[in-house]
Amino acid sequence: MAWEERDRNWLETASELELLTRFRRDLHRIPELDDELPQTVAYVEGVLGLLSCEVGYPCKGSVSAFFDLGHGREAGATVAVRADMDALPICERTGVAFASEHAGCMHACGHDGHMAMALTTAVLVDRAVRAGVALARNVLFIFQPAEETTGGAKRVCESGVFECYGANRIFGFHVWPDLPSGTVWSRPGALLARSCEVHIDIHGQSTHVGKTLGMPDDQSHDTLLAASRFVAATRPFLAELSEGNPVICRFGLLQAGTVCNALAGEAKLRGTLRTFSDETHDQAMEGLRELLAKSCEETGCTFDLEFTLGYPPVVNDAGLDRAAAGVLDGDGGAPRLQELPDPLLISEDFSFYQRHLPGLFMLLGVGTPAEGAEGQEGVAEDGGVRRFATSALHTDTLMFSEEQLLPGVAVYRRLLGL
Repeated sequence: MAWEERDRNWLETASELELLTRFRRDLHRIPELDDELPQTVAYVEGVLGLLSCEVGYPCKGSVSAFFDLGHGREAGATVAVRADMDALPICERTGVAFASEHAGCMHACGHDGHMAMALTTAVLVDRAVRAGVALARNVLFIFQPAEETTGGAKRVCESGVFECYGANRIFGFHVWPDLPSGTVWSRPGALLARSCEVHIDIHGQSTHVGKTLGMPDDQSHDTLLAASRFVAATRPFLAELSEGNPVICRFGLLQAGTVCNALAGEAKLRGTLRTFSDETHDQAMEGLRELLAKSCEETGCTFDLEFTLGYPPVVNDAGLDRAAAGVLDGDGGAPRLQELPDPLLISEDFSFYQRHLPGLFMLLGVGTPAEGAEGQEGVAEDGGVRRFATSALHTDTLMFSEEQLLPGVAVYRRLLGL
């Protein structure tokens, strides 16, 4: 899959669908995790190295490509496009001919599609540069690591790459199986949630149940009782806090005790907290701490509580959203930008870019065809792919077709003025 000089002619003449298909399928075969992306980085830089751009490496596991359209590098001279490169530790079960060649790893969140759209758009920008087409701004492509883990976007921002090239806006996509194929969605303001993990360890004392008859709760040191009371108390608190400001905190792990006839001396809870604003997030953290302290005081226990850093909320710049909606009006081959009615309690590290410069994050529908659209074929005998997404994100059967990525490229073309 290495790119060589002889591939330049193919890049200059291939159709958008041919570009998307090769990029997406090549990258789908070589999923890698976190910021350890040697094959992925080599593939991306191999393509970019054949184009008329300046290739850089803002941080570990990342690649940038700067196309100079003659506007200098002052603030506001450049527009940025972002794609994430990391995969997930999931064993693939799609059965397609281009399935993962790395055991236990899979592009189960569509990042192969994101990279394919960005690389295809980069080829189109390169063609414009070579043809002397005038664009309103230079273009900077960012291929980042660790979206699924530690927030590679934050490290890209800290690298100074946006200041170096004068970028003052950034666009990005996520494929979305829950939305109809061929549609593009976003909304001004909050789109996706701020998130963090909640780690709780409760400490008490294990005692044989036979010695607990008549024992007051506050002398029991029963960590299971403390954990249960805390979890139950979070429900009415969060319901009240959610009025007008959606917030959710759920615990997926609770471990306590070792045997059936002794009180639990230790308990562990692990959960996640998600909101759409920093203010609500702070209120939720404070309230959860107070509830935990009360439950532990009532049971004679102590606790350790940690909220991980997590990701900020994805908050779209209202001005960029309006400008994009004006350009994406359904004409010129690009789909109309539709407004999502409500934000989603999903997190994404694109939010770090939006704290650094104005940004617009969009959702590209790759689900079943929109109502009224002609039905599509299923999986082909030769290991091809469905014409619409087969499963949800982060599952071992996620699959969508390259045709479904074409509207995303069309959106990038319109936003860049190609």
